[in-house]
This record gives sequence, structure tokens and C-alpha cells, in this order.
Amino acid sequence: MNLNKIIKRIFFIAIFTTLNIVAIAGHGVVQKPSTDEVLKMLQEGNKRFYTGKSTFPHITAERLKQAGTEDQGNHAYATVITCSDSRVPVELIFDAGVMDIFVIRVAGNVADVDEIGSIEYGMAHVNTPVLVVLGHTQCGAVTAVTHELHGEGHKLERNIPELVDNIIPAVERAQEMHKDIHGDEIIPYAIEENVWQGIEDLFMNSPAVRKLVQEKKAQVVGAIYNVGTGKVEWLPVEKVDSILKKVNSDPKKATEAFAK
Repeated sequence: MNLNKIIKRIFFIAIFTTLNIVAIAGHGVVQKPSTDEVLKMLQEGNKRFYTGKSTFPHITAERLKQAGTEDQGNHAYATVITCSDSRVPVELIFDAGVMDIFVIRVAGNVADVDEIGSIEYGMAHVNTPVLVVLGHTQCGAVTAVTHELHGEGHKLERNIPELVDNIIPAVERAQEMHKDIHGDEIIPYAIEENVWQGIEDLFMNSPAVRKLVQEKKAQVVGAIYNVGTGKVEWLPVEKVDSILKKVNSDPKKATEAFAK
């Protein structure tokens, strides 16, 4: 290669590098709020929602234009896994808008392979500092599993049993903890236990999420949405810590964070 070609190649490399630096500077990697700040944003947004004072942020034409040209990773501040139930409109619940929340929806807010993979993407690639495992009152999936365990179930389409089998341990645990409660009265307790079950299933099967939480780069919280009032009940964070400790001592937990 002669000297002119070398000089020309160096010139083009320099131009290309400069353009990339400008592009990165233009869009920038936005500093995400801290976990505490995100939780406060979610709590304040929910309060606006259930008190009828929603501001409906980030739903303008300008925001849509941003969504068409920018990376969601520079904007989304929370990942939420919740139920598919139409009474649980996630962005509205937290008075959020476009590119604010990375949402995963599945019947019974169960955490199985597909859902955990989506959570890993939200936390590790969209870089959301907080994950909310959000159950809700009157959950049809938890109710169906409860009825089945009580011998009151009915035929289900072929794929549904495998979808909701993650809920079985939660219902059984609720029954064991509240032996004096019978029939459908156990369902609210099972709904809460199902949130904890989802968190345990996540920690058991995602070394990547465990690492993010242990390094204080992200936080996992449990919550229950009341479909009749619009209010989110935030569950004790200490319980999440105890579940993580339990999983860390379990030899059956997954240990390979990355796909081979």
C-alpha cells in the first residue's frame, strides 16, 4: 500500500471516529435516576393516578418523535412484570408515558423462561434501575389455581396449566401459613405469596439479575395493585432480601449468567 493510500485511510478513519463521537455526544447516555429516586417517581405517579390528578406525561407528538429516533435505554427507568389483566394498565397506574417503563405482561405475573429473559433484557440492556413484580387483587390466574387445588377447577385449554403451574407453590404456601382461612378467603394471601414466588423464581434462574441486585446496581421490589381503587401497595423490601439470601444458599440455583 503506497503512502497516499495510507494517508487517505487514516483520514477516513479519523472522520468516521469523529462522526461517531459527535453522534454519541448528541444523543448521549442519559444518567438514570437512583433506585430510591425511581421508587419515589413510581409512588408519586401512582398517587397522582388514584387521586385523579394524573399529568399524563410523555404522550405528546414530540415524545413519539423521540421514540422513533432515540434509544429506549436512555429513558426507561423501571421494568415492571405484571398480569395480562386488562384492569392493570401499567403506564396509567404510575402516571407514566412512552419510553418510561419496560413492561412484561403475562397471566398471573409468573416468572418463567420467557418472562425472565425479558426481565434480563430490561434490566441489563435497557438499564432500568428498578424491577417491580406487580400482582393485583382479584387475579384470575391465582383464583383458578386455588380452585383447582380445592378440587373445584374446570377444564383448561392445553397451554394454560403449564403457564400457571408456577403459582401452585404460592397457593400451597398461603394455605399452610393461614390454616384457619378457608375457601376463596385464602386468595388475597395467595396473590401476595405469588409475588414472592415470582421474585424467588427470578432469582433462582437469573444469575445476572442476582448480580445486579447484589452489586446495588438495581433493586427488585414487590407490589400489589388494587383494581378497585387504583392504589399500589408496596410490599416489604426486607422480604426480597431474605428471598435473595435463601436463593444464594440453594445449590439448585442457576450459576451461568450468559448463554453459551
